[in-house]
Amino acid sequence: MIGSIAALALATTLFVGGHFLLSHALRAPLRKALGERGFLALYALLVGAAFAWMLFAYGAAPRSELWGKAEWMRWPLILLMLPASMLLVCGLAAPNPSLVGREALLARREVGSGILAVTRHPMNWGIGLWALGHLIMNGEVATVILTGGTALLALAGSWAQDRRKAVEAGAPWQRFAAATSFFPFVAIAQGRARFSLREIGYSRLAAGVLLYYALLHGHRYVIGVSPLGA
Repeated sequence: MIGSIAALALATTLFVGGHFLLSHALRAPLRKALGERGFLALYALLVGAAFAWMLFAYGAAPRSELWGKAEWMRWPLILLMLPASMLLVCGLAAPNPSLVGREALLARREVGSGILAVTRHPMNWGIGLWALGHLIMNGEVATVILTGGTALLALAGSWAQDRRKAVEAGAPWQRFAAATSFFPFVAIAQGRARFSLREIGYSRLAAGVLLYYALLHGHRYVIGVSPLGA
């Protein structure tokens, strides 16, 4: 039992820590040695292997309760998953200079519009909201390790990425950052960005709603438990 939890903790540490190391401390020397394509291939291989191990270890880990199932969180989590799904889909579908290899988009005048007016890290906020909501809802050791590590990577990783790109990309990133915000809706509230459903894209929003519907009703078949408690 201890070994299974330890395996999950190690796999999650490698998945999260590997991202931070490859994105920061090891990024420059590896890019110099392997070139951009070689570095990206190594990055994908290592974090992909760690991710697969983390999921396998989670499936094999025992379910030891900490605070148990937080039933009061059931409906808040169900509601939270709608914006999380929309942020994830819109973040993946929209031109986003925060994504790997998309830095050239910083030259576009409209780069801070659409979903990026909400937050410059929509995909990671979608993942982070999913992780934090499930961490609170499911108070058992294995889920806390998995979702806690995922939330740390998504949100702290985005914060660290901002610091790195401010140095690497210089003035273009500074302009982008000045027109957007790390936390959702802050730039809009401060008048630095404009919220527009049309610019976000109705088809992207619809795809986010479809993902939400699929997650809500497919959860029972994939995970074995219905979010609705039925």
